[in-house]
Amino acid sequence: MDVFVFALVVHTLVPPMKSSVRLNFIAASLLGFTGVALGAAGAHGRLHDALVAAGTLDNWRTAVLYQLIHAVALLAFSGWHWVGRCWITGVVLFSGSLYWLALGGPKFLGPITPLGGIALLLGWALLAWHAFRLPKT
Repeated sequence: MDVFVFALVVHTLVPPMKSSVRLNFIAASLLGFTGVALGAAGAHGRLHDALVAAGTLDNWRTAVLYQLIHAVALLAFSGWHWVGRCWITGVVLFSGSLYWLALGGPKFLGPITPLGGIALLLGWALLAWHAFRLPKT
């Protein structure tokens, strides 16, 4: 297939986006990419061995799981500005602090993890609130 024809097809499949939707798409892509990369790093090689030795492999897996789930959710609901902001903040605080702690980071980061969890929950609550407000057909 000619590249120019393919570009035309892709262009017609992807509509123009508002800047907030575009930013959520970019964030979802970056969260998905880094989630897969960090998951693979934690499953293989030296990092895996270090996490097992420290007893923090389960924390690493939890961080990856929550990051990937919210990357997909953010992609699905990218038009919901505040929902996306809560999820992005939540992943950074929740998964980020778990990654850091799993790697032996300072223990004072422990209280940051629940703040990230609250941000993730707030995003889901906002999604439900918006869904209840949608007009019935």
